[in-house]
Amino acid sequence: MESRRADRTTEMETFLAVACAGSLSGAARELGLTPSAVSRLVTRIEQRLGVRLVVRTTRSLRLTREGEDYALAARRILADLNQTETALADRARPKGVVRISAGLAHGRLSIVPLIPEFLSRYPDINVDLQLSDEIADVEAGHVDVAIRFGPLPDSLLSARRLGETGRSVVAAPEYLKTHGHPETPEELNRFNCMDFSFKRIEPGWPFLVNGERLMLPVSGNVQANNGETLVQLALEGMGITRMGNFHIDAELASGRLVSLLDEFNPGDTEAIHAVFIGGSNMPARVRVFIDYLVEKFDA
Repeated sequence: MESRRADRTTEMETFLAVACAGSLSGAARELGLTPSAVSRLVTRIEQRLGVRLVVRTTRSLRLTREGEDYALAARRILADLNQTETALADRARPKGVVRISAGLAHGRLSIVPLIPEFLSRYPDINVDLQLSDEIADVEAGHVDVAIRFGPLPDSLLSARRLGETGRSVVAAPEYLKTHGHPETPEELNRFNCMDFSFKRIEPGWPFLVNGERLMLPVSGNVQANNGETLVQLALEGMGITRMGNFHIDAELASGRLVSLLDEFNPGDTEAIHAVFIGGSNMPARVRVFIDYLVEKFDA
C-alpha cells in the first residue's frame, strides 16, 4: 500500500512536469529521467483511469480536458502534502525568525535576560527584539509577539497572561523640596507632570477618591515615548511621573525617588500579556516562544 501511494505521488509529479514542459523530453530533463520512462508513467496513469490525458504528435503535446482536470487536482494534492509536511517538520524543530515587541524598560529588565536560554533551547530560531514603549501593530504583521500592559482593547488577537505590576506616582526629593508635595490628586494640576507622548487606552492617571475611581488628566512641559526617559527626567528633578513598579523599585528603595499620593493609589495592578495572532496556523516558533514566556514568568 505504501509503495502504491509513493507511486501515485511520483505519477502526479511526473505528469505536472510534462504539463509544465509541454513535452516528454523537457519533463525528462527536469526530472532526470529518460523520455521513455516519463512516457511509461503517463501511459500507466491513463490505463488506470481509462481516459486519455495527453494528445501526442511528433512535434507537440497537449493536455486533453481530462488531462487538465488531473493536472489541477495533482497540483492541489501535492501542494497540500508539502504544506502539511512543512508544518509537521516545523512543529518538531521550530525554526525561523520570531519578531518581538516589548517596552523599553520591561524589555531590558525582564525580556532580554530570557533570550539566551530560549535560543539555547531552539538553535534554529532567530530573535528580532524591538524595544519601544510605542504600541506595535501585531494584527498588521509588524511583529509576531507583543508584550502589553494594562487592559487589552477588543480585537481578533489572542493573549496569554504573564503576570501583573502595580504603578506609582513618583518624584525626586529635590523636586519636592522646591515645589512642595501634592496632598490630593486634584492638586497635580499645579505640578509639572511628565507623561507618555503616545496614545494610551486610559487617558490620564487613575486615582481612588472617596471610594470612587477617577481618571484625572495631567499636563507638563515634557512628554516621552518611553518610560526610561521619564524616570531619568524625574531623577533629574524635572517633575512628577507615574511608572510601573518593576521599573522604579530600585530607585524607591534607594530614596532617589519618592512615592506620592499613596493613599489615593487605586491599586490598579496592570496585567502583563503576550499578544499574538493565534489559531491553528500559528507558527511553531511563535508558539514555543509564548510557552517559554509563560513558563519563566510563572517561575
